[in-house]
Amino acid sequence: MSKKYGILLISHVEEITAGLVKLLEQVASDVTIKTAGGGEDGEVGTSFDKINTALNEFEEEAVLAFYDLGSAKMNLEMAMEGSDKEVLLFETAFVEGAYVAASLLQTEVDLETIQEQLEPLTIKE
Repeated sequence: MSKKYGILLISHVEEITAGLVKLLEQVASDVTIKTAGGGEDGEVGTSFDKINTALNEFEEEAVLAFYDLGSAKMNLEMAMEGSDKEVLLFETAFVEGAYVAASLLQTEVDLETIQEQLEPLTIKE
């Protein structure tokens, strides 16, 4: 059986995504998690190319995406425009949102329930 959803983590710092994957693997070992951390050459920032590559590597039908700061979102939105993947972009607290989504995906909770559980973690503008 193929998995329906994967998780994409985008941060300005590669070590942040690596640490978050380490945490998520404790509760979601069967969930595909890909990252796009840091800019080119490992500096602080984001990389459209890293995000685009990670997004298009998913075999899952859809991707739940989480990011840390504004330019990560901007680069993700550009990558989404050129991708045939269904991407659900969540504007939640980065660590908490990804943790909730990963743990619920691990237990095969439906997407509607995941979205309901993420609502209180949404960052309002």
